[in-house]
Amino acid sequence: MTTSEAGPTESARPRGRRPSGGDTRGTILAAARAEFAERGYDGASIRSVARRADVDPALVRHYFSHKSELFAAGMVPARADPADLVVGVTAGGLEGLGARLLTTILELWEADGGAAFRVAFAGLGSSEVHAEALLGYAGREVYAAVAQLLPAPDRQLRISLVVSHVAGVLLARNIAYIEPIASLPVPRVVELVAPTLQRYLTGPV
Repeated sequence: MTTSEAGPTESARPRGRRPSGGDTRGTILAAARAEFAERGYDGASIRSVARRADVDPALVRHYFSHKSELFAAGMVPARADPADLVVGVTAGGLEGLGARLLTTILELWEADGGAAFRVAFAGLGSSEVHAEALLGYAGREVYAAVAQLLPAPDRQLRISLVVSHVAGVLLARNIAYIEPIASLPVPRVVELVAPTLQRYLTGPV
């Protein structure tokens, strides 16, 4: 019996569908994290992510239109649902918002010792497009929801101040390793930094 008579080989098996109930998007994101970490942004591709996830590239594009969008979503640490994070940060209103926001972000990005943040940061150096993709994803999913709690006239200014300050803390702790802030426990960092974030959010600007 020839190969053609025996039916499809393993390599020819369709990969565009998964069993009902499977977390296909989650599988793709897990593959993307591993692929970007191993190959970097420029070395990875939608096709290579699809191979690692064992799906058809068209299925990857169904969830993520461009590689930059896949990178942005993939660099959000595993098991982190931005919708759930938003609820936890905004549920208490303006009071204590700076502390909740900083605690959530530090615990999210440093749960793995900062590894996911370092991979994301390395990808940002590829081009401005990649940076916009990652920051845009964070803005849509988290900071945009926080902005809705703020006074309209200064909303974007307040959020930009918060984003820049939080990014600086993450860089100091996970990229530049500036001591002693790099070694401080999260509650101590929050204690020191959150009052400034709260002023950005609710104080005069």
